[in-house]
Amino acid sequence: MGGSKEVPDLRSQIKLGRIFGIEIGLHYSWFLIALLIVFSLSSEFHSSNPQWGDGVILSLAVATAILFFVSLLLHELAHSIVATSNGLPVKEITLFALGGVSQIEKNPTSARLEFWMAFVGPLTSAAIGGICLLAARAVGGAPSDPWMAMLLWLGYINLSLAAFNLIPGYPLDGGRVLRAIIWWKTGDADRSTRAAAKAGQAVALAFIAFGIFRFFGGAGVGGLWIAFVGWFLLQAARESYVQVGLAHALEGARVADVMTRDCPMVDGWLNLQNFVEQELLRTGRRCFVVVEKGELTGLVTPHEIKQIDRAKWPFMTLHDVMRPIRDLRSVAPDASLKSALELMSRDDVNQLPVISNGHLEGMLSRAQLLTYLQTHADLRG
Repeated sequence: MGGSKEVPDLRSQIKLGRIFGIEIGLHYSWFLIALLIVFSLSSEFHSSNPQWGDGVILSLAVATAILFFVSLLLHELAHSIVATSNGLPVKEITLFALGGVSQIEKNPTSARLEFWMAFVGPLTSAAIGGICLLAARAVGGAPSDPWMAMLLWLGYINLSLAAFNLIPGYPLDGGRVLRAIIWWKTGDADRSTRAAAKAGQAVALAFIAFGIFRFFGGAGVGGLWIAFVGWFLLQAARESYVQVGLAHALEGARVADVMTRDCPMVDGWLNLQNFVEQELLRTGRRCFVVVEKGELTGLVTPHEIKQIDRAKWPFMTLHDVMRPIRDLRSVAPDASLKSALELMSRDDVNQLPVISNGHLEGMLSRAQLLTYLQTHADLRG
């Protein structure tokens, strides 16, 4: 799967490290698919080659599963390398239950770039599959040889992965290729996204229907898994369609048009008990600017307060719990609302400080954006 701005939010919970400066991580759901693959491979190897023994079978299943996930990572790295080499920053790559996803922070700027960013993933998987099959042929062992069995499985599964990802349903790589072609033909990025998203919804519904049919036909969990894949693709395709509508609604609007300029400021040395009683409950505000010696030092919201045991409130200050300004993403007053919303979604924050030339100009909240969108929709009738 390619860039992920339109797929349901999948941040990694377990960080593995960095490759080419890109954070690599695992979503908790990865452990489910890892166990299923090891179990499936163990069953397959045991039924076809019971003479290997349980120890060899389990070891080979684990090794094969690890190499499969390495191939998934290479698939996603291919997307990310093309993106970064063309000036599109990549926040992280996350492996999850349905494969991998690259958190690319900006959309492609041209149909050509979209095409190659999407196509390079399946191309990489096909290359890995071909290399594994060629290696198996070069080894020349019998199919009952453990290394031969592993190479053959990795070869065919990667070729299957390449074919699956080329299905023209957004947000699969094939759907992105379709979007790129329509974009190239029409010159309209939004129109191409809508068309690719509709194709993605059709593909997803077909997956769901086929999965349900297989389930009642006796396929059991396998049928349900196909239906689940379809459901996931349907959610992602619908989200991408909604994103186009949001982009139109926010077109031309700036942060300065919506932000709150009246930002309540509180002293960083105020203890939490007094802050809650005198500021939070009394004003009903959800976000406060923390200042110390006249300098902006951070932000505090009810979320930070809730993390602290009430018994400790009289003995801790806002300075102890605030989010330091150096760790916060900010926006400029003349930034577009669309870019601000993307930043909030990407970093999972509800407020952004609006800063110009080092000075706090105001605050932008997710609630303000939603109010703006609702008003925009009401005016359109």
